[in-house]
Amino acid sequence: IGIQDLQGDWRLAQEEIETIVAWVNQGSPLGDVDIVPPQPILPDPDAWNFAADLGLPDLIVPSVPMDIPSDGNDLWSRHFAPLPVTRDRCLKAVQVKPRGDAKAVVHHANSRIKFPQEDGSMEQFGMLTEYAMGKWGELIPEGVCRSIPAGSLIEWNIHMYPGGVGATAQGQVVKNNVVEIGLWFHNEEYESNDDLYRQDLKQYSLREGYENGNLIVPPHGYTMTQGFHSFDHPVRIDSFQPHGHLRMNAATLEIFYPKTGRTEQISQISNWSATWHHSHIYEPDLAPLVPAGAVLVIKQWYDNTANNPNNPDPDQWVYGGSRTGDEMSHAWIALTHLDDAGYEQLIAERKAKEERSVAGND
Repeated sequence: IGIQDLQGDWRLAQEEIETIVAWVNQGSPLGDVDIVPPQPILPDPDAWNFAADLGLPDLIVPSVPMDIPSDGNDLWSRHFAPLPVTRDRCLKAVQVKPRGDAKAVVHHANSRIKFPQEDGSMEQFGMLTEYAMGKWGELIPEGVCRSIPAGSLIEWNIHMYPGGVGATAQGQVVKNNVVEIGLWFHNEEYESNDDLYRQDLKQYSLREGYENGNLIVPPHGYTMTQGFHSFDHPVRIDSFQPHGHLRMNAATLEIFYPKTGRTEQISQISNWSATWHHSHIYEPDLAPLVPAGAVLVIKQWYDNTANNPNNPDPDQWVYGGSRTGDEMSHAWIALTHLDDAGYEQLIAERKAKEERSVAGND
């Protein structure tokens, strides 16, 4: 359902799925015991995901080291880190990377860009990036700038769950864990282009479905939330990442067009898991173009029953909150902010490409 052409798509192809289903339907036969399948080549959990295409990051910003016990209550670390950027820069890509043995315990690691003021306070510039368990990273499309201004600082907000969550949780003490942000920049010639559009990453809340202002999932019950967001100018949706915890199990993104009454389905995530926060990064030629006044419709579903394999205790009342056992209801969306001319130009370029494809010239 929706857009299927994603960057960093790690889903199985339909042919692969059908092969596995056919094998299971046949009783999962062992096969020829004399044939030894090759060992899978697994990625290094401490490697940078974009290194093969972009090289190593241009800048790596570490957090302070943290000791994480083997069990206990949720922990948070909030602190500032210097950002050695001497001129305004445009991001090409960004990845947050917990150490390999800590991936199951770092629940999230959010980073904001802030400016120190003369009175000692901090002025927020915007979101640098967001990380939650399983996230691959973010690629910023050509022709836009997600900017990092000179003289700024990173404010870390790192949430850890001792012992870990999910199948890879080791239940062990993690000593001196450092979470790193890897930044890849465009060159100075790119950054001097006056025709770049601005991209930002923001949190979009879902509050319809709350009870008296609270997110509540009853024992052995279900809840659904919705959020509606529109803009007074055209935008392009570059990526979409819903966020929740252990009871959330599905999410969708749609666009409602008031002028026609049409609703367009963009993404659907079924069997969602808190250990699998993969950002849907749309291929730039297919990323949704949203006219001014159209409405983003975000929906999320929660299952607090024993049928939810991620649910640690269906007898509990679950409320909105920051702890792993609480729930959240929002989505992280990266938008390119367009003007009318830029929007019409992208529409025309896509139409021309489609006509060339139909004619067999593309």
